[in-house]
Amino acid sequence: MATFIWQAKNKQGDAQSGEMEAPRREIATAILRRKGLVDVKVKKKPIEINLFPEKVDDKDISIFFRQLSTMINAGLPLVQCFELSERGAEKKAMVKLLREVRQSLEGGNPLGETMRQFPDEFDRLTCALVEAGEQGGILDTILLRLCIYKEKALSLKAKIKSAMVYPIAILVVSFIVTAILMIFVIPVFGDMFADFGAELPAPTQITIAISNVFVAYWYVVVGAPILMVMAVRAIYTTPKGRYQMDKLLLVLPVLGDVLRKASVARFCRTFSTLSAAGVPILESLDTVAETAGNVVIEEVILSSKESISQGQTLTTPLEASKIFPLMVTQMISIGEQTGSLEEMLGKIADFYEEEVDTAVDNMQQLMEPIIMAFLGVVIGGLVISMYLPIFKMASIV
Repeated sequence: MATFIWQAKNKQGDAQSGEMEAPRREIATAILRRKGLVDVKVKKKPIEINLFPEKVDDKDISIFFRQLSTMINAGLPLVQCFELSERGAEKKAMVKLLREVRQSLEGGNPLGETMRQFPDEFDRLTCALVEAGEQGGILDTILLRLCIYKEKALSLKAKIKSAMVYPIAILVVSFIVTAILMIFVIPVFGDMFADFGAELPAPTQITIAISNVFVAYWYVVVGAPILMVMAVRAIYTTPKGRYQMDKLLLVLPVLGDVLRKASVARFCRTFSTLSAAGVPILESLDTVAETAGNVVIEEVILSSKESISQGQTLTTPLEASKIFPLMVTQMISIGEQTGSLEEMLGKIADFYEEEVDTAVDNMQQLMEPIIMAFLGVVIGGLVISMYLPIFKMASIV
C-alpha cells in the first residue's frame, strides 16, 4: 500500500483534497471517481525523512481525552468525534494515531479494544478504564476522570524530574570545567613552575600529578562517565539488575523518601481511579502493578492480589513490605472495613501528592548548599593549589 495525495471537485463544484492509501495510483483514482468526484488529480506522497520524528506524549493524550469527553457529552457520535479531533490536531503523529483509531471504529471495533492495538500511546490503565466506561455507558465521565488522573500524574512526574535535573546539571558542568582545567590549564602552570627549580607545595604537586593523569588518559576521563551510564542502563534492562536498582533507589537518603512518597501517591491515585470506574479489584491490582514504575513495589502489589484471591485483606502484604507507611495501610484497612476504599485511596493520594511537593522543595533547598560546598572544594582547591607557589615566591622576595 502506498499513500497518495489527491485533489478533486464534488458535484457542486467545491474543491476537496486529502490523503488515501491504495496499491496503485490508478486504483486510488478509480475509488475517488466512484465517490462522484470529478477533475481528480492523484500523485504519490513524497517520502519524508525525519531525523527527529514527532511522538504522541501523555500531554497530547490528556488534552485529547478532555476534548473527546466534551464532545461525547454533547451527544456527538464517537466516529465524528475522532474526525473533528483529527482535523484539529497539530502534530502529524497525533493525526496519524486518530486516523488509525477512527478507521478501526468504522470497522465496528470497540474503542477500548482498538486502543489496545496502540500500547505506546494508550497504556493498560487507559484501556481498562475506557472499556469499563463503554460497558457502563459512562464513557464521557470516565474520560474526564482519566484526564484528571493523567494531569496529576504528569504534574507529579514533572516535580520529581525538576528535583533531579538541577543537581545532575551542576555535577555535569563541574565535571566538564574540572576536566578542562586539568587537561589544558594546569599543565601550563606546571611548565611554568618547573622553570623555578624550587620544591612545590604538596597540594600543588598533587594537583599537577592528577593533571598529568588526565592528560595521559584523557580518553578514559571522557569515556568513563559515558560507559558508566551505559553500564547502568544495561544492568537496568535485566530483571535482577532492575530489581536491585529499584530497591537501591527507595533506600537512598533524601531522594529515596521522595520516590517512596511518589510511588505511594501513584498507587493510591491509580487504584482509586480504577475502583471508581467499576473495574474489578483483582483486575485493578494487575493494572496498578504494571503502572507502579518500580519493580519492588510491583511485587508488593502482586502479593496483595494473591492475598485477596485467598480471602485475606489488602493491607496485610502492604504492611509487611515496610514500603508503605503505617498511616497508609491503616487508612486502607479502614476503607476496606467501611466499604469506602475508593474515597480513602483518593484522600491518601491527595495527601501524599502534597507530601511530594514538600519533599521536593526540601530536597532542592538541601541540595543547593551541598552543591555549592562541593564546587567550592573542587574548583577552589584547584585555584588555591596553583597559587600557593606564587604566594611562596612572593614571601621569599
